[in-house]
Amino acid sequence: MNPDRLTPEERSERMSRIRGRHTKPELIVRKLLSGMGFRYRLHHTKLPGRPDIVFPGRQKVIFVHGCFWHQHSCGRYKQPKTRPEFWVPKLISNVRRDHRNQREINRLGWKYRVVWECELKNPTKVARRLRSFLAD
Repeated sequence: MNPDRLTPEERSERMSRIRGRHTKPELIVRKLLSGMGFRYRLHHTKLPGRPDIVFPGRQKVIFVHGCFWHQHSCGRYKQPKTRPEFWVPKLISNVRRDHRNQREINRLGWKYRVVWECELKNPTKVARRLRSFLAD
């Protein structure tokens, strides 16, 4: 029995609309950074994990993570009730890949920050945190 209310075709169509780049949280962070006068590159393909925002001269990167896709412990993440045999391994592998990429970024001598989707409820606090990170 499939408790999903959508047909497989409808579910597939909705899932295909989920973007990996230029997401709303990422656009908010980019606007904050631009407003503070920072210039950056996007999705650097030669760095582990293709960071969302890259500051090559500073050797710093920012990952903007969605609370669901990266299993943040903020309370916004809830394990899906449908098809757990698919979702649980997928989401666990996302987290493992994040940690692997972060270790590799550090190994290369770069520094990183993660901005979580839920943190963007308070953009002033995020801006202050990012300014501090980039000032080092």
